[in-house]
Amino acid sequence: MEKITLSEAQRKSRRNRNIALGIVLAGLVVLFYIMTLVKIGGVGN
Repeated sequence: MEKITLSEAQRKSRRNRNIALGIVLAGLVVLFYIMTLVKIGGVGN
């Protein structure tokens, strides 16, 4: 099995993309949490 060696630029790009994905996922979790609190709490009725 061949091992792929990434250049420094590719590693940096992959890391930045992973960080961005993590931020987006965390934002979605927070959004769903807030939506759930609003639905359960009856805010806006």
